[in-house]
Amino acid sequence: MSALLAEITDISVVGEGALRELSPSLQRGEIVPYLGPGILPEASPVPASAEALADFLGAKVALPQRARGNAWAAAQYIESNKHRATVTALMAEAFATPVPPSAFHTYLAGLSLPLIVDSWYDGVMRTALTGVANWGEVQGITRAGVNADIWFRFYEGAGTVTDAEGAANWTTLLYKPHGGITPAKNFLISDADYVETLTEIDIQTPIPEIVRDRRTTRGFLFLGCRFHDQLLRTYARQIIKRSTGPHYAVIDPTVLTRNERRFLVAEGIVPIAVETARATGILMQAA
Repeated sequence: MSALLAEITDISVVGEGALRELSPSLQRGEIVPYLGPGILPEASPVPASAEALADFLGAKVALPQRARGNAWAAAQYIESNKHRATVTALMAEAFATPVPPSAFHTYLAGLSLPLIVDSWYDGVMRTALTGVANWGEVQGITRAGVNADIWFRFYEGAGTVTDAEGAANWTTLLYKPHGGITPAKNFLISDADYVETLTEIDIQTPIPEIVRDRRTTRGFLFLGCRFHDQLLRTYARQIIKRSTGPHYAVIDPTVLTRNERRFLVAEGIVPIAVETARATGILMQAA
């Protein structure tokens, strides 16, 4: 991979040494892990990318050309032409098979981190946290059919709904900005879901105050994430907003689009050119 680092001419790229240096900061909770679908195992029984999710939806419902290959557009077409309940049912089907936590998920769960961000719909990180003391979760929710000014819900580790006051003293907070299969099948997925959210996200309304508080003195480490879609870039930008940094992304520099490179530069995110599986192994070995 190092021979291809010339693909990126406008940002500095680091390697394995940076991961080893980051490991103590991760263990101390000074760096927030921001997990994407690429952290799932290769043989994952659930869609492990936005493209794979789009393919799943397209296999279930005949989509027009404009909606093919785009999970958000596909979900919007299904919602508009069938029903929101159909979207929820298909998403629940896509992520129904439990994925066993990897060694790295288990490792993160054991660190008692103040904040873990998980940007995909699977329930792996929640499963890894089962049995850990004093943790809970906050998930983004669709506002479709919700007659209240709410953007997220809090859940105890057992899955019981709670509130911000109940969450305030959790040692570990799992933040699922796009929702998730467990415990309540919350899914932000259609264009309509995001139209509402994106009108408010710049002023941070859809991001829980507890997340904003816990990020303030920390940096972020993106693992298994891509930023090749504007929606993904927007969410990442707003979630790390007003945090002190530094920020890193484990990413293959040979596949970065021009917009991804620009995003990394603009947000001060340092790319780490290490394969994801190798990177997680290094982080655990350095412990």
